[in-house]
Amino acid sequence: MGKQKILVVDDEQNILELISFTLNKEGYKVVSVDTGDKVFLKAKEEMPDLILLDLMLPNVDGLDVCKTLKKDSQTQHIPIIMLTAKSEDADVVTGLELGADDYVTKPFSPRVLVARVRAVLRRKTSGSDDKSEPFNIHEIVIHPGRHEVLVNGEPVDLTFTEFNILRFLSKRPGWVFTRYQIVDAVKGEDYPVTERSVDVQIVGLRKKLGSYGHYIETVRGVGYRFKE
Repeated sequence: MGKQKILVVDDEQNILELISFTLNKEGYKVVSVDTGDKVFLKAKEEMPDLILLDLMLPNVDGLDVCKTLKKDSQTQHIPIIMLTAKSEDADVVTGLELGADDYVTKPFSPRVLVARVRAVLRRKTSGSDDKSEPFNIHEIVIHPGRHEVLVNGEPVDLTFTEFNILRFLSKRPGWVFTRYQIVDAVKGEDYPVTERSVDVQIVGLRKKLGSYGHYIETVRGVGYRFKE
């Protein structure tokens, strides 16, 4: 198998060099561009396995780049990790809603960056997801076919919506999802799911999971994730 290819998009040369050095050392092939208007053609030319995309770019900003990539059938399958500044919470939410897969805040630890890259690439290459097969994470076993959750071997009684939220978050540990993404993924029959009601569902879910409710983490200004 050849090296996995990552397209890095950033207008700061020192950031490009740091990311390239870090990812090359981990065995990835890195290509890069420094302005937003170059990304689309480069992505089609290289067909990378993942794109690291800075949001603050000259000519065309990162959100517009993300939107363009996700609207085109040739590039919409390519995972995107956004590189953001701490003050860009609103842009993070918008980017995730446009289809980006994750984000890393500047300044970042190279180890954190590599971990996020690996997690997103694992998700991409994990193959089909058998929706009926049970799976476990930490001390929790989730059986979609039986609509059953066991915590330390003990059954937990969840509503239809709570179950689907737990399943959705736990299948992608470490990934941050906005309330809008959770609403889009979870079609509740026993409860009208809205962005505001997601918070209510999360509170109830944490309570029912008891001491394991802390695995569902709030990411301030963005949404929720299931702890890795």
